Amino acid sequence: MTFFLQLVVTGLAQGMVYALIAIGFVIILKCSEVFNIAQGHFVLIGGYLGYTFLVPLGLPIWATLLLSIAVAVIMGLLIERLMLRPLVGQPVLAVVMMTIALSTVLGGLATLLWGAEYKAYHGMLPTLNLKLGSISVPSESLIGLIVSIICMAALMLLFRYTKIGLAMRATAEDLQVVQSVGIKATTVYAVSWVIASVVGVIGGILLGGVSGANMELAGIGLKAFAVVLLGGVNSLGGAILAGIILGMLENVAAGYLDPLLPGGGLSQVFPFIVMIIVLIFRPHGLFGLVTIERV
Repeated sequence: MTFFLQLVVTGLAQGMVYALIAIGFVIILKCSEVFNIAQGHFVLIGGYLGYTFLVPLGLPIWATLLLSIAVAVIMGLLIERLMLRPLVGQPVLAVVMMTIALSTVLGGLATLLWGAEYKAYHGMLPTLNLKLGSISVPSESLIGLIVSIICMAALMLLFRYTKIGLAMRATAEDLQVVQSVGIKATTVYAVSWVIASVVGVIGGILLGGVSGANMELAGIGLKAFAVVLLGGVNSLGGAILAGIILGMLENVAAGYLDPLLPGGGLSQVFPFIVMIIVLIFRPHGLFGLVTIERV
């Protein structure tokens, strides 16, 4: 039982990071009705930025986070202004294809700057110890949990109590009405891409602290995509709960199912199996809204 609870607690922390990354998916989707295929590559860039600031430059974690966020903000603004704003008013498929091209560009940039090599910085994060009875929470997982909760709380406050948050929520409901009252959709889109970039980079730093930075971090975008589909593509709360669920399931599968197979690896696909089963019975996800169009 202790082993099971250990897996659940560690999976909770990991799932919160998945949920944080998935929020970037949801925000872009709600504001522009586009799936950001490049979200996983924001995570990739974040992992390598964490290594660069912590190891070669020797900066403390708080400075690493601040500088990484600054880079993410600039990256999000440039992407929106140079690559996506010219496509405003174009078919959604054109924007989706642009995000696919963006993922290729970011992957190539990571290869160019860091050589696509494995970079570890496990011991560079602060050491935090937490024991719940006989269960101990790894330091990196605990830091990931704390940072994810802080980021999610900040985003919830932004959406609920600021003008730009209200504008983003309104744009998600009806773009034409928002434009009719003088709100610039381009500003909302820019903020949306900045947030998606920031949460992706932060998630990359947190995951890199656990497993190191490598090109496989881009694959986290697929897990975040699974989180979005499971929670409901238009639900921020659903993304958080689905992230926790999938994080726990992945960790439990790694502890109990992987040892049963010669090569292991079932834990990597187990969350997707659960997602498929859920979507068969609930096509809109666990917390998605069913949209009815009358013609």
